[in-house]
Amino acid sequence: MRNIKPVKVGELTLDGKKIFIQSMLNVPAADIEGNVRQAAELERAGCEIIRTAVPDRDAVALIPAIKEKVSIPVVADIHFDYRLALMCAEAGVDKIRINPGNIGGQDKVKQVADCCRKHHIPIRIGVNSGSLEKELLAKYGAPTAEALVESALGHAKMLEDCDFDDIVISIKSSDVPTMIRAYRLMAESCTYPLHLGVTEAGTERMGIIKSAVGIGSLLCDGIGETIRVSLTDEPVKEIYAAKDILSAVGRGSGVRLVSCPTCGRTKIDLVSLAKEVEDRVRNIDKDITVAVMGCIVNGPGEAREADIGAAGGDGCGLIFRKGEILRKVPENEIVSALMEEIDKL
Repeated sequence: MRNIKPVKVGELTLDGKKIFIQSMLNVPAADIEGNVRQAAELERAGCEIIRTAVPDRDAVALIPAIKEKVSIPVVADIHFDYRLALMCAEAGVDKIRINPGNIGGQDKVKQVADCCRKHHIPIRIGVNSGSLEKELLAKYGAPTAEALVESALGHAKMLEDCDFDDIVISIKSSDVPTMIRAYRLMAESCTYPLHLGVTEAGTERMGIIKSAVGIGSLLCDGIGETIRVSLTDEPVKEIYAAKDILSAVGRGSGVRLVSCPTCGRTKIDLVSLAKEVEDRVRNIDKDITVAVMGCIVNGPGEAREADIGAAGGDGCGLIFRKGEILRKVPENEIVSALMEEIDKL
């Protein structure tokens, strides 16, 4: 188990005991009402930390506006202008995300560190393959994992030299193998909490695949305290994907759905049935496994470890619990019968 220096973000503690889901608002910063509305939607979907871009002074108004409507921590994403970080800290933000190397020199970094220390606000150092220093690119010849780690540790030292160590680190790459190797190296190099993500992962289909491979591999290694699935899509989809990844590696909460891929024995529309059940259980906060199987011959047997399940027949279905058949129902009542049994658990 990796030794982690605990860092508090709002009321949350990043110490590895729980993995927190993060997303980022994508409404134009000038649209305060739209950002607040999206933040509330993300919280309802299960987002636990929200990040918002603060590109100018007017955008600082996002911080109190969002915090008034949501109960989860808010992170300000700052580039280049250290004064925006100071203003967001004064406005009550819960965490600052900066790249210390691009906000104007060590004296500016010290002002941000001193202000964040005063307000008990942690700083996330954000390094990615597109923001590496020229000297590191020259040294390594490319944005390698080693280059990313050296950059992040260098930025961390800038804060440490200011007597500030309330730090979270992210070192993202759009190349999955590079991302995995970088985080593994970083986990060996420091005790700071790590925020995992594959940057510029792409649209929903490839973005989820790349994130599942990258984030999932690291979580299986015991690496990572917060995660974000970056998608070129609606941010709420990032939350559902993150939940699914956590569930797949045994670190999530809520319903785990298992279903078979269908075969020649299948005599019901299992694809539609499984998708409907998936939608119905998405927001159920019960630590259970639900199975949707294609045939009554193998269904209860193959899925006997499921807490509750359904297996299709010829125009009918069996509802079972831990492999024991409870009842037989018509095909059009399978979902409702399954949901009734889930309610009882």
